Amino acid sequence: MPENAVHSVLLFVLLLQAKHFVCDGPLQTKDMVHDKGIYGQPLGLLHAGLHGTGTLVVSLAFGLDVRTAIALGAVDALIHYHIDFAKERLVRSQGWSFNNAQFWWAIVGDQFLHNVTYIAMAAYVFG
Repeated sequence: MPENAVHSVLLFVLLLQAKHFVCDGPLQTKDMVHDKGIYGQPLGLLHAGLHGTGTLVVSLAFGLDVRTAIALGAVDALIHYHIDFAKERLVRSQGWSFNNAQFWWAIVGDQFLHNVTYIAMAAYVFG
């Protein structure tokens, strides 16, 4: 892969990770966190929708065509929603809280899967 292509892949993933920080940090409310563990709840869906919209924006800013950008945004929202839901269900079913090591393992696992999603998207775009 040419050097500039490697830089493009890394920049694309970096922008998706920055989007992730914004959506999982400042834009995420306590109520969104609560709703992520109840399948189909509006604020959990909104949270995933913010991620999808962010991916759409990153993709368009990166120069991808509208159709691809919409598809990536939709896929990200769908995958993000289900990763978050599964993590929340696991944490709640086990009664884990920030005092339990397993809680933090679940958080790290959740973030790992989100990053794998971004790497897969980059592989699709640049592969």
